[in-house]
Amino acid sequence: MQSIKQINYLGEEKIPKLMLKFSIPCILSLLVSALYNIVDQIFIGNSELSALGNAATGVVFPIFIIAQAFAWCFGDGCAAYLSICQGKKDTKNAPICIGSGITITLLTSIILLAVFFPLKTQILTLFGASENSIDMAIEYFNIILAFFPVYMLMNMMNAVIRADGSPKCSMASMLTGAIVNIILDPVFIFGFKWGMTGAALATVIGQVISFIISLVYFFNTKTFRLTLRHFIPKFKIFSSALSLGLSSFITQMTIVIISLVCNIMLAKYGAVSSYGIDIPIAIIGIESKVFTVVINIVVGIILGCQPIISYNYGAKNYTRVKLTYRYILISTIIIGLVSTILFELFPTQIVGMFGNPTNIPNPDDYWLFASLTFRIFLALVVFTCIIKMTSIFFQAVGKPVNAIISSLTRDIICFVPLVIILPAIFGIEGILYTAPIADLIAMIIASVMTIRFMKVSAEKNSIVTNTPILKKSKKGVIVTIAREHGSSGKQIGKIVAEKLNIPFYYKEVAALAAQESGLHKEFISDININSPKILHDLYLSTTVVQQAIKAQEQIIRKIADQGSCVIVGRAADYILSEYENIIKIFIYAPEEYKIKNIMKVYGDTYSEAVKNIQHSDEARAAYYHSISGSQWGNSHNYNLLIDSSIGIEQCCKIICDYVDTL
Repeated sequence: MQSIKQINYLGEEKIPKLMLKFSIPCILSLLVSALYNIVDQIFIGNSELSALGNAATGVVFPIFIIAQAFAWCFGDGCAAYLSICQGKKDTKNAPICIGSGITITLLTSIILLAVFFPLKTQILTLFGASENSIDMAIEYFNIILAFFPVYMLMNMMNAVIRADGSPKCSMASMLTGAIVNIILDPVFIFGFKWGMTGAALATVIGQVISFIISLVYFFNTKTFRLTLRHFIPKFKIFSSALSLGLSSFITQMTIVIISLVCNIMLAKYGAVSSYGIDIPIAIIGIESKVFTVVINIVVGIILGCQPIISYNYGAKNYTRVKLTYRYILISTIIIGLVSTILFELFPTQIVGMFGNPTNIPNPDDYWLFASLTFRIFLALVVFTCIIKMTSIFFQAVGKPVNAIISSLTRDIICFVPLVIILPAIFGIEGILYTAPIADLIAMIIASVMTIRFMKVSAEKNSIVTNTPILKKSKKGVIVTIAREHGSSGKQIGKIVAEKLNIPFYYKEVAALAAQESGLHKEFISDININSPKILHDLYLSTTVVQQAIKAQEQIIRKIADQGSCVIVGRAADYILSEYENIIKIFIYAPEEYKIKNIMKVYGDTYSEAVKNIQHSDEARAAYYHSISGSQWGNSHNYNLLIDSSIGIEQCCKIICDYVDTL
């Protein structure tokens, strides 16, 4: 875990300076990634392949995103898992997870290849390829598909490289591949006259170069070492990484769904319009590439600012959170407005960068549809940028439900139904109005959620006034107590500590972790309380919660190093599993006993008690599984499992007698 000196500047340094430091590398990285998709289209459009070539690459693009969805899910998940392992100095499980991730990525790429290759004509037709562009699309797709393993491994490995503390190497890998692609595209397309084959070869050669650079790095990693045995998949460990990467998968597959539905509608209604099928598909393909550049700048800014937001939110420095949000919002609005001006005033010039439509019968319709698309479809691009920014902001403050609502409202709930309904009424032009209408609705919802979030946040900075200290102790056993809600586990632990005359830690863990990390003790203490009833794994994977978890794990080890003690909760049994002098205890009780106990202690009604037991235990189970990969309450994880309904004193006697036998 980072020291206080290393992380305090997130709460003290000027925000614009922090934004420049963290966001620029993110922006550059995302723009380099966008180059892979946009360069081919520019050179293809300016060659004899022209508009039909662009239409062909446009229908292949969603399949790229499917491969990317899996690669980013596995890669981002392994990267997050590696960061967790770094925080708790776990050198054993990190390489197992990463090795498993590499193998599973390779197997997934082979499965996708096996599925897509025999069905390529049907799939490309489904994504909007016409009889005029299908041959070009297949020619391009055959080569791209053959290198799916390289492409997916390169994306997966780059995420791990960044988490290993080498973002410059990751950037060099992507940038080198992009440069190679840019150089080879004109050579193969114009020099050798290889057409779509040349464009595809330039792309995959660039990917191979990026992959080789990434592969070489894996022989000289900083925080982990891979051996052949690590490549044997261990699904129990990898499942934790999978849950951490789920948000990346959802984001990418949302793009696929939008592209699929939109292309189907464009093909359907384009066929009965003066534009035909190919013009709408080609123009929307160009629009998506241009839009990707804009949105990647915004995403780069907010992703770069995630550590700033997360740290200050965890420290309950809400004034600084709001100020950071304000700076990001202003930057986003400026980018959106500049983009809108360009799209409204210069649509044909932007599309003209991708060549003239020499191989379609009605070029005037091409330019007309291009102008309509950029002026209508992207009319509220500033709202699109703010919605995306808001979604990532909510991830940074540990609100995954809000993040998903913000994102899916625009993309799935509004856009998909509208893109089906509006063209049925207004023809193909109706498709163009789906984006601004979806943006407007989603913007209203995102604004309401943001305003509500800001209002409930405290208006003043919270400062930790108490300074808890680690209690001196003697050599001896460390008793960890995990417990079901309402089973009196905390009370039992406190009595056991008194009987054994050793320190007792419960809330003190959060206070000490806050002192160590700069986060607020209440935020650390209430991780399980704040965990939503659904999406536990996404909540626990957010940056701010991971900071709190790392701080907590660090302090639990320091507590154990002081000597004999009793620690209640916080998955201490797993965190200290390598300690030889640990006794792991799980306290449980019958449902009715727990309900009556909670009603007595907290004054809950019967239904409230039932509800609180379910929520608390689900959150504890999710937390335990998130950091350990094991099942909370599994008898194999503990030395003693005690039913507290036998009486608190009897439970304490059993534990003390067990300690005496050691």
